[in-house]
Amino acid sequence: MTWGMYGAFVFTVALLVFTAYFLLGGLPLLILQHDVPLDARFVRSFFNVYYKVAFWAAMGATVSYALWGRIAFALGAGTIAVVVAVLKKHFLRAMEDIGAQIDGSDTEPIRRFRRMHGAALLINVALLVILVWGTIRLSQSM
Repeated sequence: MTWGMYGAFVFTVALLVFTAYFLLGGLPLLILQHDVPLDARFVRSFFNVYYKVAFWAAMGATVSYALWGRIAFALGAGTIAVVVAVLKKHFLRAMEDIGAQIDGSDTEPIRRFRRMHGAALLINVALLVILVWGTIRLSQSM
């Protein structure tokens, strides 16, 4: 057994826990009306924290899997890190732009922001499914 295996375990569990936590925490935020800029800033900052945590957990998993010699899993974790970095850069910027347009009287920015919020949650669901699938595959290969 190598030290990479322990790191892979810790970082994979961290990714699973953080993704599930932020998914479950983001669902109740859908009840917000999103009709004031404060709602948009709060939701955006919520996802900003998630993307930061997920990025570093995925990077840790990438290094750990590589040290363990599980290159396919290292590539998968690295892909998660890249996807999260791209989402943080582009998706959050779009959320900020749309959130700045919210003034309560125009429903179009509100509708677009709610749609982006839902999309972010769907991405979290997909990420959680991929993580669980990968964990099951890993357990079968041991």
